[in-house]
Amino acid sequence: MAFSTGDDSPNAPARIYSLAREDWLALHKEEVIDPGRAIIDAHMHLWDRPGERFLLDEALAETGSGHNVIASVFVECHAMYRSNGPEAFRPIGEVEFANGIAAQAASGRYGATRLNAAIVGHADLTLGDDVRPVLEAQISAGGGRFRGIRHSTAHDADPAISAIYPMKSANLMADAKFRCGFAHLEPLGLTFDSWLFYPQIEELVDLAKAFPHTRIVLNHCGGPIGVGNYAINPDSVFEDWRSRIRHLAEVPNVHMKLGGLAIRLLGHDFESRPTPPSSNELAETWRPIIETCIEAFGPKRCMFESNFPPDKGQCSYRMLFNAFKRIAAQYSDTEQDAMFSQSAANFYSL
Repeated sequence: MAFSTGDDSPNAPARIYSLAREDWLALHKEEVIDPGRAIIDAHMHLWDRPGERFLLDEALAETGSGHNVIASVFVECHAMYRSNGPEAFRPIGEVEFANGIAAQAASGRYGATRLNAAIVGHADLTLGDDVRPVLEAQISAGGGRFRGIRHSTAHDADPAISAIYPMKSANLMADAKFRCGFAHLEPLGLTFDSWLFYPQIEELVDLAKAFPHTRIVLNHCGGPIGVGNYAINPDSVFEDWRSRIRHLAEVPNVHMKLGGLAIRLLGHDFESRPTPPSSNELAETWRPIIETCIEAFGPKRCMFESNFPPDKGQCSYRMLFNAFKRIAAQYSDTEQDAMFSQSAANFYSL
């Protein structure tokens, strides 16, 4: 089984997700559930890495596989950074790349789906006040599509976690320089995508309260963990995660992305099975997590995400959104519309 880091930097240690296998994914087929439901995929990556090409054609093959995906949000993934120039400005290359793909999609020549309708880039917030010219350059490079940044703060002391994911500094969200940089987001009308592990949620609560006018969305259901020491007593871990999610939901400027659950961090072994999971199996596995998030935040503050291509290692795009639709079926049409498209449209000003 091949794995990828999700980080193409030279010293990346991780095996965070398994590489997709088209022949394996093709072993299970289903009809699309509720095919007319409009979807804005709130979290997608594009890149060109050894053995992992996922650019315009590959992304459109997924969004065009049966569900009514009208647009997607590009989220930073260390793709196409500039190869020279000041280090702080190199992430601007990723915004330029994402905007180029967006312009291709917006031409209508490749179909109706507007890939990268919103772009979330990366800027190093620990630059403090020096991050502002970087942010301004990204806004310019985004051609009207740049919406905000993601600066991962993921850290955990469990060696099983650091073995599959590159760690950031501990307590980064409380760092004075980080907060000085963070303070520049709201005046520029920019959002913040947060990626962390669930024990860090209280740190995000404190950050969000300190910046109540900055719009924040927490990625991947708040980073639940099912490996290492977290696998010893999963019921206790789930209750701890749920308590933290409920506390975070009390902060009104924070939203939630529903997805990112088909990676190794959760401890599921779907990619090791002879055949891929059905959407029903995925739905039953993910239901407690996703329902907890919806119950805490409400549909208007939740948005479904594919997290493709990383999540493609465990399931196909069609199965993924079929599973989401099975979970969401209990909610009203208005609430489903919010989670599948309107919440993302509102948050990212689409």
